[in-house]
Amino acid sequence: MPATNEQQNIAKAFLAARQKKTPLTLYPGTMPASMAEAYAIQDAAIAFDGRRVGGWKVGRIATELVGTYGDNRLTGPIFSDEIFDGSAGQRPAMPVYADGFAAVEAEVLLRLGDVGTRDHDMDSVKDCIIEVRTGIEIASSPFPAINQHGPAVTASDYGNNKGLILGPAIPGWREADLIRMPVEFFVDDAPVGAATMETMLDGPFGSALFLIRTLRARGIAITPGTWVSTGAITGIHEIRPGQRGDALFGGEIRVGCAITG
Repeated sequence: MPATNEQQNIAKAFLAARQKKTPLTLYPGTMPASMAEAYAIQDAAIAFDGRRVGGWKVGRIATELVGTYGDNRLTGPIFSDEIFDGSAGQRPAMPVYADGFAAVEAEVLLRLGDVGTRDHDMDSVKDCIIEVRTGIEIASSPFPAINQHGPAVTASDYGNNKGLILGPAIPGWREADLIRMPVEFFVDDAPVGAATMETMLDGPFGSALFLIRTLRARGIAITPGTWVSTGAITGIHEIRPGQRGDALFGGEIRVGCAITG
């Protein structure tokens, strides 16, 4: 759906707050009540922003809210200039909104090739994937309460995304038991979460199916090479400038980041 004048103004307010790194103490307009309204704001912001989208984050919608919002996931853009390589053990410096919301999430990253026009299922979508990596999503917004008003508000500000770290690849991912791979997260070397992908609805490939369906419905082309950050595995771990985050996959694959303001 095309954005209304008010929705365009909301998009401009979020974009200005991100560019100037100024906090938004209040939501800059009428909060979206549906995912369609949220994506109208998001699409307007992407157009006003003008940067190239290199990937998409996918997040879970709480079970008790699925009936209200009509889906179990949401998505937001990840801009190419905010995607960094951390596969050689380096910790990229990742800026966040210090006076807003900031968190880190351990995620499995899928790189899509040509998705074509067919309707995919859990098996065929794997044929569209050309690479699987470990990674960390940076979740940050100038609106501190972004996650307190439901998934439509979260989606309206780029899905609460502020960047992505590409970790080492997962070798033999087609044969690997990804769903049961243990994942841990540490902030300043202190453990803050541990889980497997069994908690992620139908897992990372289900996130890819959701993204393909949702972007097609929005009329957004999926360029080969697009990254999909498939959802938080160990939780959403709040973090602040000066701290470090590290994710450990399968007890041996590590990816990290350093948080800046």
